[in-house]
Amino acid sequence: MNLRKKIKKKKPKFRRQEWFRKKPLGEKWRKPRGLHSKLRRHEKAKGSLPKPGYGSPSDVRGLNREGYREVLVRNAKDIEKINPKEEIAIIAGGVGKKKRLEILEFAGKKNIKVGNYKFI
Repeated sequence: MNLRKKIKKKKPKFRRQEWFRKKPLGEKWRKPRGLHSKLRRHEKAKGSLPKPGYGSPSDVRGLNREGYREVLVRNAKDIEKINPKEEIAIIAGGVGKKKRLEILEFAGKKNIKVGNYKFI
């Protein structure tokens, strides 16, 4: 079965109660616990709470938009372990320019896609 054909459904943004009113709270999710909380009581137009029903199918869980599993790469040896049909390389943030170019060159030889590199 081709996993890329399975589509992940779009989920609502689960935002903290009154995230728009107080900037320091941020948009990160916190469970509403107040006694009179409209969001906790599931009143309409107050936002949605995360529930198990919003989860994606198990075969597409952990895949990126193109349908590849992302693998973190820190050096050229890590590229050898990647399966180009199912996985895509993501270069770690702490890798310097010299080693990054070495990884890209090695990935080009093996026909492995690199997800977080823009060619200019």
